[in-house]
Amino acid sequence: MEQVMFIEVGMGIDLHGQDVTTAAVRACRNAIGHNSLPGIRTVLPNHDLSAMRVRVTLGVPYRHEALDVDAVRAVFPYGQVEVRVVQGGMLASSGIVLPEHGDPEHDDDMVIVNAVVEVGY
Repeated sequence: MEQVMFIEVGMGIDLHGQDVTTAAVRACRNAIGHNSLPGIRTVLPNHDLSAMRVRVTLGVPYRHEALDVDAVRAVFPYGQVEVRVVQGGMLASSGIVLPEHGDPEHDDDMVIVNAVVEVGY
């Protein structure tokens, strides 16, 4: 990325089911969900949104291999999306095991993923 124009952070949680993709998608939506970039086209080559570069860094506590990167990319409506996964995030007790919501027996962990989203060209 030649020039970073915008950086936003987000957090996503899967309370039950321990799904890292669910938490990652929520983290990305949280990061971009309250933002608008009305002037971004003016700095992009040919004023083309497809020239926008989006670099996503996800702090994921475990099960990195289970993360569906294509589902994360699908959160972003424009640009060339690069996803990088690093050790991070958090596991914490949800306080209750709910097998009907995907919790394995004796596992009340909730999965917390952090996202940093950089937008530029």
